[in-house]
Amino acid sequence: MKQFKSESKKLMDMMINSIYTHKEIFLRELISNASDAIDKLYFKSLTDNSVGTKAEDFEIRIDIDKENRILKITDNGCGMTEEELDKNLGTIAKSGSFNFKQENEKTENVDIIGQFGVGFYSAFMVSDNVTVESRAFGSDKAFCWKSKGAEGYSVSECDKQSVGTVVTLHIKDNAEDENYDEFLDQYRISALVKKYSDYIRHPIKMEFTTKEPVDTADGKTPEYKDVTELRTLNSMVPLWKKAKTELSDEDYNNFYKEKFYDFNDPARVVHYKTEGQATYNALLYIPKKPPFDYYTKEFEKGLQLYCKGVLIMDKCADLLPDYFSFVKGLVDSEDLSLNISREMLQHDGQLKLIAKTLEKKIKGELEKMLSADRDLYEEFFKAFGIQLKFGIYNDYGAHKDILKDLLIFRSSLDKKYVTLKEYTERMGERDTIYYACGETDEKIEMLPQTDAVKEKGYEILYLTENVDEFALMMLGEYNGKKFMNICDDKLDLDTEDEKKALESENEAAKDMFTLMKESVGDKINAVRFTNKLKKHPVCLTSEGGISLEMEKTLNSMPTVADNKVKAQLVLEINAAHPIAEKLKNLYKDDTETLKKYAKLLYGEACLIGGTNLDDPVEHSNLVCELMTK
Repeated sequence: MKQFKSESKKLMDMMINSIYTHKEIFLRELISNASDAIDKLYFKSLTDNSVGTKAEDFEIRIDIDKENRILKITDNGCGMTEEELDKNLGTIAKSGSFNFKQENEKTENVDIIGQFGVGFYSAFMVSDNVTVESRAFGSDKAFCWKSKGAEGYSVSECDKQSVGTVVTLHIKDNAEDENYDEFLDQYRISALVKKYSDYIRHPIKMEFTTKEPVDTADGKTPEYKDVTELRTLNSMVPLWKKAKTELSDEDYNNFYKEKFYDFNDPARVVHYKTEGQATYNALLYIPKKPPFDYYTKEFEKGLQLYCKGVLIMDKCADLLPDYFSFVKGLVDSEDLSLNISREMLQHDGQLKLIAKTLEKKIKGELEKMLSADRDLYEEFFKAFGIQLKFGIYNDYGAHKDILKDLLIFRSSLDKKYVTLKEYTERMGERDTIYYACGETDEKIEMLPQTDAVKEKGYEILYLTENVDEFALMMLGEYNGKKFMNICDDKLDLDTEDEKKALESENEAAKDMFTLMKESVGDKINAVRFTNKLKKHPVCLTSEGGISLEMEKTLNSMPTVADNKVKAQLVLEINAAHPIAEKLKNLYKDDTETLKKYAKLLYGEACLIGGTNLDDPVEHSNLVCELMTK
């Protein structure tokens, strides 16, 4: 019995119990090793006619002996000598594949997956006894490596007629919290091959045994016979490595629906390859509709990440920014820097470079959709537009320049969606983009301020989602044009003469407004006359940075439950409405009734603006009382 040349027990224990997250990974590692062995012999065959094996003859076999708890992985690759078995398997973290790549620089057409030489030891996660029988190409002897774990290993001569390697695992018995039987189930093994090794370039074959009915003598008693069929489990050639000219829309759509579990065809497909600083293939899909859990905390963003056709991560979150988290797809890199277990990435500049390129590609595809297929983009935006708006608001607006031209809003002009660019192109020399907030377009139409702005011939953006106004505030401006909420007290539609006349009228009524403000209390900051209401008697506007809609949104969040946000409201009264003269007369003759009118008008302004009344009973009593006078 030989001892492992590394730190033996402790290091082996780490290999088995710490480095790998999921036990099922062992099959990926052993298949990758088998693929590497075949690639080495294939590489040799390019310059050595004595190899004899044709490219189409190379294969990996998986065999299951359920009764004896045996799982075998066989390849007809280069095999190993006695010295190589001792060196590669007796020294933990000794990688023959890594050495091969260093010694053979011209290996562009050969995918060597292994890097660290620890993958083999993942077999001990599921096996209590591992045997490796191998015969190296050009050798007339075969050797057997055996080990039960950290205690050590032995190497002896054995009888193996063909070149290649057989790895035999004796699968552990089930434990209280571990079901090792799954690794003896033909369908489970097939699924793991499909998940991790579907695009290994060599066929992975396994015999499937099924039962078929047979005719019986009496024709009644059912009898079955075992039928064995050799199946190829993997696809071998990834769809994303095929030329676009070879693929149809149906090919792309079927792959998407099968791989990413969507019933609908995607809205757009992005398929490209890059070479240079980062060499990789990417196949990205922009869905039409969100998955059921998309707007929940359970949703996990990320693209599938492959390295030379082997699945490394099912959801690599670092490849997608949050605002493009709806994108599905995969990246297959030739030269990613992986950690020792090949399960996680080293966070280096290469990964950031790939992510940056993906971001540009996704943005470009969305811009194309917006330009070339407006109806499809509007359908997409209804599903995912809120994510783009959050992207503008998050991180203090760091990504606003990337996303601002992807935004669309319903407009008062024909009630159609409009981009900010389209809005500003038709607004002339004016320097203000007007918007209004409300639960629906219809409720925004009912706002008193809407009539006044539309009467001036100005277009209004209708903001109906909670994040909308926050996104526009974070943008600040668009192409030098500032944003203005039509319910902001700074809304200015008057001429200079109208401003002076209104200022004089407000000055004359300031004592009356003070009395009215005291009657309403701290619900409002001030009362004043305005010219912007046309036919409406009253409205609420906001001062400062918090609007009424923002107040509602912020106060609905659990984080501010004990520290409510309050908009600074102004009760504005239409100076041209008969109610203005009524108030002036009451101030002269009946201040008590004036106070009641102040409360009543505040309540009416709340209702018009879509804000709940603090005391609907008091409001109803005031209406009835004043109606009877």
